[in-house]
Amino acid sequence: MAKAIRQINKHVPNKEEEQAQAVADIVAALAENREAIVTTLGILKELQEMGALNAIHGLLQKRTDVGAIAIQQINKPNMHNTIKNGMNALGFLGSINPDQLKIIFQGLSQGLERATESAHQGEEQSLWKLGKNMGNSEVKASLATMMGFMQGMGEAFQQENGKLH
Repeated sequence: MAKAIRQINKHVPNKEEEQAQAVADIVAALAENREAIVTTLGILKELQEMGALNAIHGLLQKRTDVGAIAIQQINKPNMHNTIKNGMNALGFLGSINPDQLKIIFQGLSQGLERATESAHQGEEQSLWKLGKNMGNSEVKASLATMMGFMQGMGEAFQQENGKLH
């Protein structure tokens, strides 16, 4: 018959053994992630050369003062409006169809080019020329677009029960 186990000796590693195991774990992790670590070191080198790490270090050292200044700035009434306006602007940009916005920006760009060309050429605009241009298909398209824009904006104003009149 086997002898009964009466005492269990648990091996508790000493500090040197724990450190040796920790170093072995770190070396293994470094070997497994060599490419990522080398890339990270390259990024850190570039940040150090351009002085960004010094700036970040300074901010971290003065984080309490910087945080207090930031809170003071955010608590100003104008900043609340700025934040709300920024959120509304982002919401507006998210609601626009990118293809439509591209067309509008192209039209703005071409219109600005045409306006600067005529200004540089020193063309004098007469009422006769303005009236004649009203028959131009590009001018009609632009006016129709502006009228549609104004109708849509008016509808939005009326939906808000006259708040913005």
